[in-house]
Amino acid sequence: MDILDDILNTLDLNGALYFRTDFSPPWSVTVPVLQGAARFHLVVQGQCTVTLPSNRAKVLNPGDLVLIPRGQTHILSDTPVDEAPPLETVLEQVEYDGNGVLRVGTGDATASTQLVCGHFTFREKADHAMLRAMPDHLIVTSAMRAENSWLDDILRLISRHMFSNRAGLDASVRRLSEVMFIELMRLGIESKENDQLQPALSGFRDPKIGQALAIIHKDLQNPWTVGSLAKEVGMSRSSFADRFASLMGQGPMAYLTDWRLQKALALLETNRINVQQIASQTGYQSPAAFTRAFVAKFGETPTQYRHSHA
Repeated sequence: MDILDDILNTLDLNGALYFRTDFSPPWSVTVPVLQGAARFHLVVQGQCTVTLPSNRAKVLNPGDLVLIPRGQTHILSDTPVDEAPPLETVLEQVEYDGNGVLRVGTGDATASTQLVCGHFTFREKADHAMLRAMPDHLIVTSAMRAENSWLDDILRLISRHMFSNRAGLDASVRRLSEVMFIELMRLGIESKENDQLQPALSGFRDPKIGQALAIIHKDLQNPWTVGSLAKEVGMSRSSFADRFASLMGQGPMAYLTDWRLQKALALLETNRINVQQIASQTGYQSPAAFTRAFVAKFGETPTQYRHSHA
């Protein structure tokens, strides 16, 4: 099965467009924290400097994209700066109502910076080793786009749609941005050249650990143990456990438990089957065992979670 599809569908990946910009220099803005989300900025025209909390400043040129996986605060500006007004303040100053282009400044239009800005959200309490291991930022350059035609085509479509003013614009760009995120992850899995994504996705690329992940995702109901998974992929128990933990950031049983509970969250929100059936489908021997694991992880019972997300 396609593990990446299973992960992103279960975590409920959703794209959202929040604006496109037309910033005339000098300009700067502090983008606030957005918990449980990944922000992105695509440069269509001009130049943009992204400054992260670590004070690392990255210059983006036309065609470049930055993805900030954990929604941390950052500064966007025309030149490197140490501080900038909050986004909310900028929106109030220009009386932006959320529609159309966010315009800041009245300088030379040919020197303005035009961005497409959006974010991805996941289900509340969504969690996975892949998300935890992502770098604090990921930059896709024009050179990377030139080597990956699928990704380049998607980003070109996003840019063209954003400046077309056609009906259904927001919905179209949201869907394209979701595909973009999936292609970025797929690129990281398939390519050994992308240093930014290698640590986060190396487990998927490893022949043995990748096989074990496929087994877990395909047959979640099986009462797997470290030994039985190791046998499936032709490794000793200790070697398998060490290798899995090294590449995935957690042991195989912790990964299995976490993924069973993520599947349970999705079933509780989207399916009306009862708790006993969910326990069975996610590999628990009894509803009581499932409830204990769920409470230990999320601090509430499955029934309480379902009621609060009805």
